[in-house]
Amino acid sequence: MSGPATDMDGEPPVIPRWRRWAFDLVFYAGSVPIMMTVPVSALFGQKAVIAHATVWTSFYHWTLRRLLGLTVVVEGDRPIGPALYAAKHQAMFETLELQRLLDGPAMALKQELATIPVWGWAARRYGALVVDRDGSATALRTMMREARAAKADGRSILIFPEGTRVAPGETPPLKSGFAGLYRMLAIPTVPVAVDSGRLLPRQGPRRRGTVTIRFGEVVPPGLPRHEAEARVHAAINALERGQAIRAFARSPVSRRPGPAR
Repeated sequence: MSGPATDMDGEPPVIPRWRRWAFDLVFYAGSVPIMMTVPVSALFGQKAVIAHATVWTSFYHWTLRRLLGLTVVVEGDRPIGPALYAAKHQAMFETLELQRLLDGPAMALKQELATIPVWGWAARRYGALVVDRDGSATALRTMMREARAAKADGRSILIFPEGTRVAPGETPPLKSGFAGLYRMLAIPTVPVAVDSGRLLPRQGPRRRGTVTIRFGEVVPPGLPRHEAEARVHAAINALERGQAIRAFARSPVSRRPGPAR
């Protein structure tokens, strides 16, 4: 789609109102039958629910591209086999797009969402990790148990270690749950930087342009807590500071190229 790269203020151009309305109508109306048919998929087990979820996230990707004119660029590589993906969280975008790109990882989910009728039930059947942001010991043990089960099934785990959705430029410290998962899982950790909030803010107009997803350098298991946290925090916020993350790690972890989009 053609159009100016920026508006008069130097920002990406605002998406026309009719396109925003078309996206809202098509995506949310189309999501209803997808969500309502999850119980049918659940009859065939977790793999069927994961495949069902991937249909939904692929539909989301299509509506972003066709109706809002957004493109997605994936940079960097990711390891072969299960990994702990620790991602920046600025918009709903990465919660759905990373589900698709990472082949159905077990994903951290706020406790409030797990109580929504149908949605919460489907998320648990999918294998989501329910996160209690108050950080009770019982909830943390439950999350650890769910993450261990996902690893045993050969699935990657996706978390948002800063604990909540933040606006561009905000870089809060990592929550303590990250360190627990990093130590307990003992698998490669991949920081994921995104800049989705620049185009898809919680408040304000949505804008056209390119969203970047950048897989950072692998953080190998076994590092001291402070070092692992520092490396992950710097990497997931690298796009905020305009810093480059090397595409290949210097660790002995085998890697595979990121998917082209």
